Amino acid sequence: MEVRRRHPPWLKVRAPVGDEFFATRRTVKEWKLHTVCEEARCPNIGECWAHGTATFMLLGDVCTRNCGFCAVKHGRPLSVDPEEPRRVAGAVSALGLRHVVITSVDRDDLPDGGASQFARTAEAIKETVPGCSVEVLIPDFQGNEASLRTVLEAPIDVLNHNVETVPRLYKRVRPGARYERSLELLDRAKRIRPDVRTKTGLMLGLGEELAEVLGVLRDLVAIRCDILTLGQYLQPTARHLPVVRYVPPEEFAELRKEALAMGFRYVESGPLVRSSYHAWLHVANT
Repeated sequence: MEVRRRHPPWLKVRAPVGDEFFATRRTVKEWKLHTVCEEARCPNIGECWAHGTATFMLLGDVCTRNCGFCAVKHGRPLSVDPEEPRRVAGAVSALGLRHVVITSVDRDDLPDGGASQFARTAEAIKETVPGCSVEVLIPDFQGNEASLRTVLEAPIDVLNHNVETVPRLYKRVRPGARYERSLELLDRAKRIRPDVRTKTGLMLGLGEELAEVLGVLRDLVAIRCDILTLGQYLQPTARHLPVVRYVPPEEFAELRKEALAMGFRYVESGPLVRSSYHAWLHVANT
C-alpha cells in the first residue's frame, strides 16, 4: 500500500475558525450553493472564508471528467438549475464582495459545456451588485469556440482557464484535456476580447522539470496571458496522484521573478497558492 508523504513545515495552514469563517459558511448553505473551496478540499478555506470570500462552483458538484489530481466527484452530473445564477448573485450581495470568482465542474454532457450558465450568472451578479468585478474560471468546453464566445459576451472582467501542468504530463494528470486546446482557448479569448484580463495557473510537484515549466510560461506570454498563479500540488486522497516533489518557497519566489521578467502583468506564486487565492489583488494590480 502506498504511504502518503508527510507535508513539509511550510505547508501548514491554520484550522478554520472565527466568526467571519462561520458567517461565510452559513451564507453558502443558506443560498444552497457549491464551492470549489469545499469540493476540491482547498487548503486555504480557513483564510479565504475568514476574509469573507468564497469561490462558487456552478452546475452541481459532480464532474464528467476524472482528473488524477482533483477531489471533485466524478460521475453522472445533476440537471442544470435555472435558479442558480440568482442564488449566486444573492450570496455575493450578502457577503458584500467586490470581486468574485465563479467556476464549475466539467459538463461535457451539455451542448455548450455550461457556458450559458456562466453567462447568466455573470449577468445576475452585475445586476445585483453592479460594482462587483466578475472572474470566471472555465473548463475548456472541448474546444468549442461558440461556448467561449458566450462567456466572453457576458459582463466578465477576468477569464481564467488553468493549463494545470506541463504538456508531457497531460495524459496522466488531465486525461480528458489537451495542452494545445487550453492554450488555444486563452489565445482566442484575448483575440476576441482584448480588454478582458486572461489568467491561468499551474500546479508544481507532479514530476515536471524546470525547463518544461519555463517553456509553458513562454507559451503563455506569447499569447499575452496577463495573470499567472503557481502553487504546490497536494494529494487530496490516497486514490489520487502522488506528490512527486515538494517545491520549497524559495523556488516559487524565483519562478515569480522569472515570470514577471518574461512579461506577465501579475504573478501569485507560493506553495499554498490556488487559482482564486487573493484573486481580488490580481484585479487591483492589473
